[in-house]
Amino acid sequence: MRLAMRVRPYVRPARGYGVGVATPAEQIRVGRRLVRVSSPDKLYFPELGLTKVDVVRYFLAVGDGILRALRDRPTMLERWPRGVFAGAKIATRADNRGDAFYQKRLPAGAPDWVRTAHLTFPSGRSADELAPSELAVVAWAVNLGTLRFHPWPVSRRDVERPDQLRIDLDPLPGVGFDQVVSVAHEVRAFLDELGLVGYPKTTGGRGLHVYLTIEPRWGFGDCRRAVLALGREIERRRPDLVTTTWWREQRDRPVFVDYNQMARDHTMASAYSIRPTPAALVSAPVAWTELDDARPEDFDITTMPTRFAAHGDPHAGLDEQAYSLEPLLELADREELAAPPERSGPPGAGKRRGRGRAPG
Repeated sequence: MRLAMRVRPYVRPARGYGVGVATPAEQIRVGRRLVRVSSPDKLYFPELGLTKVDVVRYFLAVGDGILRALRDRPTMLERWPRGVFAGAKIATRADNRGDAFYQKRLPAGAPDWVRTAHLTFPSGRSADELAPSELAVVAWAVNLGTLRFHPWPVSRRDVERPDQLRIDLDPLPGVGFDQVVSVAHEVRAFLDELGLVGYPKTTGGRGLHVYLTIEPRWGFGDCRRAVLALGREIERRRPDLVTTTWWREQRDRPVFVDYNQMARDHTMASAYSIRPTPAALVSAPVAWTELDDARPEDFDITTMPTRFAAHGDPHAGLDEQAYSLEPLLELADREELAAPPERSGPPGAGKRRGRGRAPG
């Protein structure tokens, strides 16, 4: 059942501020820090009447959950400093003009208590990327317009060996959520057979992610290879629903197991991130037992704080046990699956790396 939370209509404070005049900044205490929120009354989701400070307070309300998803992980920011409005676009490599943008490098003017992780990309470039260590860092980033956080599946202590395996169930256009849920249950059953425990979450759209904590012993190539092996097994079990076909135009089944999301420098929006659409849906961790009755639209910026207060974080146990990749890598060996190349590409296009080694 959907947990409702009343959305208050937006009323501009009667303090003599007109169009084009910013309201005063607010100072919000987050732990031992004071975080400045500039233009707190700026509309971020006009259709819901939600302002920038409402967004900040949302993230504080789910603080334990968002920090669990981000803590000490290199994190790219998806910034929407003008809010979400009709026609808003995000900048891309092909067109750097946009109302929003992705930011890998630590923004200028960061407080001295904001930690970073040093990353080197396949292009040879490097960056010091935000690595949140406390909730105040999240609030500080939200003040910059961040709606979605994109953490790497690694810790800042070792950025070459993932400690999370992420399984992305990506539906084709028009595919119903029920079909994706059916695939997720098949993934769970297979993981159970291997003695592995996964944790599902919605994406804020029609897809689902399944996360599991792994021992940080393998590089990105082997992690992608492990997800590809899992995807091929699920494809065999559910040939009516699942594909691992790389080329989009050749996919003839509803749900793609996107193993490329385990590529180095690829990230997925974290749990509790807000999808930049008028409905402000969020990526919601869910229990397996509630997945059949869940719908993506059940989880938004207005309902999630009530849900979180009542039930806590369904991913609270995610980090309690780290699993070995060996069962999936043994399956990949039997299938003679080569590691996909470090950059995006179809399986078998790159030379297989040795087990237990991180990418060089």
